[in-house]
Amino acid sequence: MQATIHHKGETEDRFNEREVAGTLIEGIVFKKLQGHYFVYTGTDTITCSLSNRLRKYFQYPTSDPASGTLRRVQKVHDIRMVDPVAVGDVVRFIPMDDGTGHIKDIAPRRNKLMRQAAGEKALEQIIAANVDQIIPIISAANPKPKWQMLDRSLAMIESSNIPGLICLTKTDLDKRGKAIETSQIYEDIGYPVIRSSTVTGQGIDEFRRAVQGKTSVLIGMSGVGKTTLLNEVQPGLGLKVNEVSQATDKGKHTTTHLEMFPLDSGGGVVDTPGMKIFGLWDTDPSELAQLFVEMQPYVSQCHFGLSCTHTHEPNCSVKDAVEEGEISELRYKNYQKIFQYIRANGK
Repeated sequence: MQATIHHKGETEDRFNEREVAGTLIEGIVFKKLQGHYFVYTGTDTITCSLSNRLRKYFQYPTSDPASGTLRRVQKVHDIRMVDPVAVGDVVRFIPMDDGTGHIKDIAPRRNKLMRQAAGEKALEQIIAANVDQIIPIISAANPKPKWQMLDRSLAMIESSNIPGLICLTKTDLDKRGKAIETSQIYEDIGYPVIRSSTVTGQGIDEFRRAVQGKTSVLIGMSGVGKTTLLNEVQPGLGLKVNEVSQATDKGKHTTTHLEMFPLDSGGGVVDTPGMKIFGLWDTDPSELAQLFVEMQPYVSQCHFGLSCTHTHEPNCSVKDAVEEGEISELRYKNYQKIFQYIRANGK
C-alpha cells in the first residue's frame, strides 16, 4: 500500500477543529525567545507556545476517500528544521485561560530567509519570513569594506528571491573615495545603493525612507555603524537592536532570541547576528554563477554550457565578459573565491 506525506498545514487532522471552532486568533510573530513566541494580533501581544504537531510530518496510508475509512497516522517524521516558526510568520493560535496562546497553524509564506543551523546535522534555520527587503550594511572604512562578504550576501539574497538594498556607511571616512567608487559597481548591475554618514548626514533621510513601511532584514559585521545608523532613523532603535544581537551572538549562533523591531513610521527591522554561518549552505557550486546577476546572460553561452564553472575552462563567455569589462574583475574574483569555498565546504 502506498503512503503519502502531509505537512502541518496540509492535513485535516492537524488539530481537532471541533474543539477550537471560532476560537482561533491570527497574528504576526515579532519575537522568539527560548521556545516562546510573541504574537501581535493588531491590538495585543500574546505569548504563545507551539503545538508539537507543527514539528512533525504525518504519514497516512493512501485510501479511497469514498470508503469512509477513518484515516490514522501511519508514521511520524521529524521536520528537518530547527524551528518551524519564524519571526514574520502569520500564525493562528488558541487563546488559553491564563492569557497565553497555543500556536496551531502557520500561514503560507511569501518568502523566507534561512541558513544552516549550527551543529553536525544539516538542519534548516529560518531567520525571518515574509520579508520585503534585505539590507547588507558595509562600511567605507573602519573597518575596511569586505566586498567578498557583500558578494556572498548578495548571492544569498538572489537565492532567497528577496529584493536587496546595499547601504555603505561611514562615507565621511572614505577620504580618497575608493569605497564610494567601488560601490558604483553594484549600482551599475542593478542594486540600489545608499551612501550614508551619520557625521555629515548624507543618506540618512534616504535610508529612513527606504525602510519606512517595510519589513527589512539587516546584515552587517560588527563595527560597520549599524547601531548609529538605526539610532538616526529612530532614537534608541539601534541600541535595542544591538542589545539583542550581542546576546544572540554570544549564544554560539543558536539564535534563541530573534526580534522584529517596529518603526514609528511603519514597518520593522530584523537584525541577523551570526553572519559567519549565514547563507548559501544549500547552494550547489554549479548554481553560483546564476546568483551573480551580471553573469546570468553569459552562463548558457559557454562552450561547456551549464556545466562550466567559469574558472578555468576555455571558450567561457563569463571569462570573456570579464576581459571585455562587461563583468567587474572584483566581482569575478570574489565569485571564484566563493565558488572554491562552497565546493570545499558545501556552504
